[in-house]
Amino acid sequence: MAIPLERIGGRAFNHSAAEDAEAEYDRLRDLARKEADRKKSCFDRAHEAYERGDGAEAKALSDEGKRHQKQQDAYNKQASDFIFRENNAPGRVAEDTIDLHGQFVEEAEDILEARIRDAQGRGQTHLHVIVGKGNHSSGRVQKIKPRVEQLCQEMGLDYATEENEGRMYVDLSGGRVNVPPPLPQQPSGHYGGGGGGYPGQQHHQQPQYGGGHQQQQQQQPEDDIVKAVGRCLGCCVVM
Repeated sequence: MAIPLERIGGRAFNHSAAEDAEAEYDRLRDLARKEADRKKSCFDRAHEAYERGDGAEAKALSDEGKRHQKQQDAYNKQASDFIFRENNAPGRVAEDTIDLHGQFVEEAEDILEARIRDAQGRGQTHLHVIVGKGNHSSGRVQKIKPRVEQLCQEMGLDYATEENEGRMYVDLSGGRVNVPPPLPQQPSGHYGGGGGGYPGQQHHQQPQYGGGHQQQQQQQPEDDIVKAVGRCLGCCVVM
């Protein structure tokens, strides 16, 4: 059974994307999904080999599964980098804004933390974060926003939801945010954080898969299989 992928946010692009750009993003995520399927198949068969006492086969299948994991991570990293460049290219968002559309949750967290630290190092006082409304995610629930809030709390930064609920305002100076300021002027052609459609764009079905290169929660069942095989073989098999 295939492991589905989840693209977090209302849509991957914040602007009217060219068809070839959207196709490239989808291609990379689909390649990652296929590697995830192969990885799971290997670990399932490794567990079966372990159960029947074939340690050598279990080890070989586990190693193959790890190779698929690395390739899956590589494709997801390419997709993450690609969509970030597309959505945050000069002229598409204001200089004090970062757009996380199209990112898996862990990808979004890593990108935002790096951006916050860089912005603080340059003396920037605030950051507008586009997280999406979650209109097209499963259950219409925002996935990135809770993680952004958690990250801000861990970093001791105050924040608030902006007038557009698909956006957040983060104070980088350590101050309090009582009321977020008005939305900044966005470059023409930018669709903000509303999560709605745009001309010529078809909404994609939101598959269910975890975020980024860590994929910690969704990967737990596979981790259990790998650990079991590792114990059998007398070695530590870690994905």
